[in-house]
Amino acid sequence: MTISNPTLAHSVAEALLSVGAVSLSPDEPYTWASGMHSPIYCDNRVTLSDPPAPSHNADGLATLVRENFGRVDVVAGTATAGIAHAALAADRLGRPMIYVRSKPKDHGRGNQIEGRMAAGSAVVMVEDLISTGGSVLDAAAAVEREGGTVLGVLAIFSYELEKGRQNFEKAGLPLFTLSNYPTLVEVAAKSGQITAAQQQTLATWSSDPQAWSDAH
Repeated sequence: MTISNPTLAHSVAEALLSVGAVSLSPDEPYTWASGMHSPIYCDNRVTLSDPPAPSHNADGLATLVRENFGRVDVVAGTATAGIAHAALAADRLGRPMIYVRSKPKDHGRGNQIEGRMAAGSAVVMVEDLISTGGSVLDAAAAVEREGGTVLGVLAIFSYELEKGRQNFEKAGLPLFTLSNYPTLVEVAAKSGQITAAQQQTLATWSSDPQAWSDAH
């Protein structure tokens, strides 16, 4: 998991906090769909409702492609959260865009991949949020099965969890993100949005989310 532009990472973190796409609540944790308790909740779809944010993110994703992959043939978004971000990034790059469903449709042609992708196409995957990476890695595998060559994964934000790092390492795919959890916590602390004690609590969660959840 790599951030290649620290300045961009800080500006994206500031924007995510400003528009409410990411919320920190170390004293009154959120409950995720999995049932785990967490001091952070992220919904990057919110950025699409704030006109400067999606453009800023799209520019950043396009920059990550140019810096780390050079030219790609196709930009692929994960359904549903990655679709809009992939479309905007593809527009910046002047490349075609596809999106990948979590599973094939149960009607029509039974497509899992929507859009056109020639065999042998160099593809970069776009996701909005990375936790363990399972969804986007499954989508990447679907692209490979259809004849594409996945170069790597881009995302707006990553929780930087150890499980995610292991999954990407096992898949042999690089991950580049616009911002991540440590950067966001740092930005929140410097701007006075969290106290020093809360910052420490947030760091504890990051090191072992399950243990933190069990204790809260």
